[in-house]
Amino acid sequence: MKDVEQRIRELREQINYHNYRYHVLNAPVISDAEYDRLFRELQALEEAHPELITPDSPTQRVGGEPQEKFEKVRHPAPILSLASTTEPEGIREWLARISKLLPEGVRVEDLDFVVEPKIDGLTVVLHYVDGVFVQGATRGNGEVGEDITANLRTIKKLPLRIPTDPQTAVPAPPRLVVRGEAYMPLDAFAEFNRRQEEMGEKAFANPRNAAAGSLRQLDPNITASRPLSLWCYSIVASEGVEITTQWETLAYLRTMGFPVSEDVALLSTVDEVIEHCLAWVKKRDTLNYEADGLVIKINDLRLQEALGVVGKDPRGAIAFKFPAREATTRLLDAEASVGRTGALTPVAVLEPVELGGVTIKHASLHNYEDVARKDIRIGDMVIVKRAGDVIPYVAGPIVDLRDGSERPITMPERCPVCGEPVVQPEDEVAVYCVNAACPAQLKRRVRHFVAAMEIDGLGERTVDLFVDKGLIHDAADLYTLHAEDILELEGFAEKSTENLLAAIEASKKQPFWRVLNALGIRYVGSVVAQTLARHFPSIDDLMQATQEDMENVEGIGPRIAASVVDYFRRPRHRELIEKLRRAGLRLAEERREEAEERVLPLAGKTFVITGTLPTMSREAATAFIERHGGKVTSSVSSKTDYLVVGESPGGTKYRKAQQLGVPMIDEAQLRAMVGAGVGEQDQDNENWTQGQLPLGL
Repeated sequence: MKDVEQRIRELREQINYHNYRYHVLNAPVISDAEYDRLFRELQALEEAHPELITPDSPTQRVGGEPQEKFEKVRHPAPILSLASTTEPEGIREWLARISKLLPEGVRVEDLDFVVEPKIDGLTVVLHYVDGVFVQGATRGNGEVGEDITANLRTIKKLPLRIPTDPQTAVPAPPRLVVRGEAYMPLDAFAEFNRRQEEMGEKAFANPRNAAAGSLRQLDPNITASRPLSLWCYSIVASEGVEITTQWETLAYLRTMGFPVSEDVALLSTVDEVIEHCLAWVKKRDTLNYEADGLVIKINDLRLQEALGVVGKDPRGAIAFKFPAREATTRLLDAEASVGRTGALTPVAVLEPVELGGVTIKHASLHNYEDVARKDIRIGDMVIVKRAGDVIPYVAGPIVDLRDGSERPITMPERCPVCGEPVVQPEDEVAVYCVNAACPAQLKRRVRHFVAAMEIDGLGERTVDLFVDKGLIHDAADLYTLHAEDILELEGFAEKSTENLLAAIEASKKQPFWRVLNALGIRYVGSVVAQTLARHFPSIDDLMQATQEDMENVEGIGPRIAASVVDYFRRPRHRELIEKLRRAGLRLAEERREEAEERVLPLAGKTFVITGTLPTMSREAATAFIERHGGKVTSSVSSKTDYLVVGESPGGTKYRKAQQLGVPMIDEAQLRAMVGAGVGEQDQDNENWTQGQLPLGL
């Protein structure tokens, strides 16, 4: 029997160590097959000798029996929150406040600081006795939490026995209580939500909700099926542990085998702290976890204790919060926005809420099918996000806050602008106003034309004014505007009118593919327009082409081909083409001898754009690259030549480029590749004001 007990201890020690190497260090030293062999051996021995099963056994990570309720747990010390600031000046003000409370002889200049990511997850408190994990709880109200021990055992990064590495010279203390954050990595969250939707189950609005919901399951088997992770960062209580700084705390936790973030920094001055925080605002999108800010702690733990607490906030630490990317507010109503193709998009009217420094009053609801699937109702408290930190949208309702007064959002039967009936084509989620004379469609179509033709100075409000005053009835009418008509409008002087007419005239020199893009044919963007222009070098060639002719072109599928054929079949569209022809626009590719053709500087190169560029919108940057011969795609692959990186780059594209070794350049380097300075601006006609939705929504 002693031999069995000894073998079980050896197996547990080995398996715990290899779990630590795999899940915490990401550096396994044995194969999966060898690990499985050890695990199966331990399972067999424990099944044969159930009296030898202990709570720290790796086999106990799997979910146990469902619980009836969570028991309450009183924490050994208050689990405090933090005061916060969103501005660098707030960090200086915090230090100025505590400088008056520092012990005699201690100056702010003498302090050093530990800065850690503020993980957006669920705070957990972990109890160890003689190195064995015995209890885990939620933060609760800071004094009392809920016992979620069985659920926490299922997290593979959580050590069931410490120290995890048998080679460490540091023994486990008699008692240790550790604070950490349970969370769901972003890539795991995306895959988890995808599986949930495939199974017809509830998808979560964000990783924090997913982590919290997973850990508060009464059935641990459900928790065990979800991809939770963990980081630890402080010691709440202990016996036999002598540590005097936060930096030493993190090192000690690592030694014991706890997962500790590598994204921590020890800094000596407030200027270094502020510089670090500002750099992280840009870095946040490259992380595989949600962080809503950074935590700045005075490194000296004795000094932290001496400074005490104000309210429920310790004076020795502060949170620097990132600009918000999601907020909670009430959905007051739902309106229908009419796009240039006649598509009706539901738009949420919100109780105004601050999000990322912008007051949000409206947000996209995507489409009516999505509204029904998410069961979003008027009167709901909803989660609002900003796609790419720009476009606000409603991620979903908070169902638990409903009081029964909420009303369903229904699809309109008539266009809210012109009153004509709407239709929903078969196999499409969108509904359409089919009235070609609908004023809302006209405004959207002309705005799109202006953006595609890069007409400087002709903004959205001016287009709307021209339509409302009856000066234009389609995009071609822009070329028949007269100075005397414009000067009669409020806000126009001779010089501004002259500049506007000159910009409209200059747009006549744009190449054929730009005109084709500007027509607003459904599914025909700049890339498809260039493809069509190469194979059908004039508008007449394209109008005479059959659907089969177009489908023979690489990159043109049945949906695009059918849309183009249908567009040119309509008499009003052919009339528009003739008006543009009379106005003098280029409706054919320029004829050049092959030998005289200029080699474009970006020819043969494929680019992906991520983040916000300093002077160009995403559309303008795409047009810039394509104008100089390059190609722009939406995702990074082995065929990508360059990733153009702006502020707040997307984490997925950035990480994929790093993995594949794709060169990364900024806007200045992109311009340098074609010999263009910042003076060669690409007009961005979609500078949407706060709270507005972009074109097409």
